[in-house]
Amino acid sequence: MKFSIQREALLVPISQVVGVVERRQTLPVLANFLLEVDEDQLRVTGSDMEVEMVGTASADVAQSGAVTVPARKLVDICKALPEGVRIDVQLNGEKLALHAGRSRFTLATLPAAEFPSSDASGDADRLEVPEDRLHWLIDKTSFAMANQDVRHYLNGLLLEFRSGLLRAVATDGHRLALAEMEATVEGEGRSLILPRKGVVELSRMLGDEEEPAQLALGRNFVQVTRRGLTLTSKLIDGRFPDYEAVIPMSQDKAMQLDRVAFIHALQRAAILSNEKYRGVRIESIDGAIRIVAHNPQQEEATEEIEAEHNYDGLVVGFNVNYLLDALGSINGERVRLSLKSADSSCLVTAVDSEDVRQVVMPLKL
Repeated sequence: MKFSIQREALLVPISQVVGVVERRQTLPVLANFLLEVDEDQLRVTGSDMEVEMVGTASADVAQSGAVTVPARKLVDICKALPEGVRIDVQLNGEKLALHAGRSRFTLATLPAAEFPSSDASGDADRLEVPEDRLHWLIDKTSFAMANQDVRHYLNGLLLEFRSGLLRAVATDGHRLALAEMEATVEGEGRSLILPRKGVVELSRMLGDEEEPAQLALGRNFVQVTRRGLTLTSKLIDGRFPDYEAVIPMSQDKAMQLDRVAFIHALQRAAILSNEKYRGVRIESIDGAIRIVAHNPQQEEATEEIEAEHNYDGLVVGFNVNYLLDALGSINGERVRLSLKSADSSCLVTAVDSEDVRQVVMPLKL
């Protein structure tokens, strides 16, 4: 294997792919990139057996071949080299030699045959989604995923493909985030659960361009391709909860208020909230709401902001972090909080749109 490539051209794919490579590995080869060169292209692959990412770059190939090299060492070397330098790469026996200007590096390798191959095979449903919209869906919901919950199906993001609709849902049992967008989905549609690692890497991979991203939905995998990058992730095998039953449908108590003013008031009150439970109490009073926070040191914070509501005397507690996350994911100047009682879940939406819906469970204070 022998090829030559500009530093910047190599740095782009390896910087994107290295996020998949775990620092602690059960198999030594999983700490490596798989480098493959053929014709005028370099392919860089990283994998942790659950998520695989492939990046490509143009290269001057003198001799095709494949080998694996330590991922993070290669990234660190490329970052440390001066801009604009050309890197000559050659495999000499079991060592990979890199020459760049007056710099010389020799890296240990492992055979390409030891690198695990992706399970992305078989029939798959295919569709295109604008890259920026898919990124938007993930951004509005992924924060509500559980982390290392024994209910493994909560440690991921539900993607639901329906006729004319693409929906993302995440929940950790204390809150739920839902976002939806129009999409051209053929057939009866389907649902799949993307694991946390796949969600994080997909979010990093996607940008804010309107170019289409290609999705392939297999029986046990999802594959997303955009502009020289391909991510393949296994799916979580499990049944996602009936989230529609959690979303409050009939709420007779509602309040509308300025979103930014509400966020700032909550942030100030949170300073004196209990560090463990992060609870704040919201009370509806005449033409306003009062936000109160206490802590074990007998300290107290009180905030009042204007609000339109239809019920005086309502007192309900929330985890302030969950409420701030929900408000931060919603666009629009004014938000609506709707609930049935102080013991029921609260639906948080923008006043003029419901394409993003957040549900926050109350907290007993």
